[in-house]
Amino acid sequence: MTGQVNRPPTEADVPLLEVTYGCSWNKCTFCTMYHKTEFGASPLCDIEEDLRELKQKYPDGIKRIFIINGDSFRLPYTKLVRIGELIREYFPEIECISCYASILGLKYKTLSQLEELRNLNFNDLYIGIESASDYVLELMNNGYTSEDVYECLKKLQGVNMRYNALIMLGAGGVEHSEEHVQKTIKLLNTFKPHIFSPLSTTVDEGSLLYDYVESGRFNMLTERQMVEEELCFLENVDFDDDYYFFGNHMYNLIPASGYFRHKDFIIDFIREEVDRLDCEKPGLLDSKFNTFLKKYGGFLML
Repeated sequence: MTGQVNRPPTEADVPLLEVTYGCSWNKCTFCTMYHKTEFGASPLCDIEEDLRELKQKYPDGIKRIFIINGDSFRLPYTKLVRIGELIREYFPEIECISCYASILGLKYKTLSQLEELRNLNFNDLYIGIESASDYVLELMNNGYTSEDVYECLKKLQGVNMRYNALIMLGAGGVEHSEEHVQKTIKLLNTFKPHIFSPLSTTVDEGSLLYDYVESGRFNMLTERQMVEEELCFLENVDFDDDYYFFGNHMYNLIPASGYFRHKDFIIDFIREEVDRLDCEKPGLLDSKFNTFLKKYGGFLML
């Protein structure tokens, strides 16, 4: 692999295929993941060589593969088609080619191009939407607007391509928390993600967001306020029972995951953990963490 490897925890057991390295945007205010890695694309010959190695490792075939790294879907349509064809050549039984995708990577692909990629089994795109608030998107320098998000998700819906939503808890800061949550809930209920994954906003040293906090431009939420945002999302999104809530990210204070058929149980668990932490670790929930070493709560996965 070239540089850092980043894949969703929900794809932990899925074979990986490197088609890009680094991030095509790499300008988000909050992110330092690929600061030291220049974006680039793997040559097709390297990709095919990796597929040959995967075929040796999985002689009985695979039904799912995750292509990496940051925003692999930003590759030109023609190259994605060739990658999809190569995967099908080596693994004709493949059912899903999943990857990270950005709104910028989707924006300039036509409906017919997305339909062809869907026919090649591209599906389950992990999209770091972060927010549907234009204030937040501008603050975080995502490079797109809420209108872009709606248009891109409508295209995915039109070709029956599933997506998984990554949302940042606390991204609006104290002053824009309600706007961030309510506008994002509206988006999620309009275009329902197969997996909903909220991540607590964490301020890493070296990020521009860190400078915003230091200067007072960004007023971080406390851990309690971020948990309250998470609960507000859970209480107000209207998803099918077999859609999945993934809240076990390393940034989240209280790890909890499960299918939406268990939504009420997940909400009760998080509230019980809040009460427990208030008793056992007074003041913890009213603090503001700047690092990702969290997970003080119990663990729930349904």
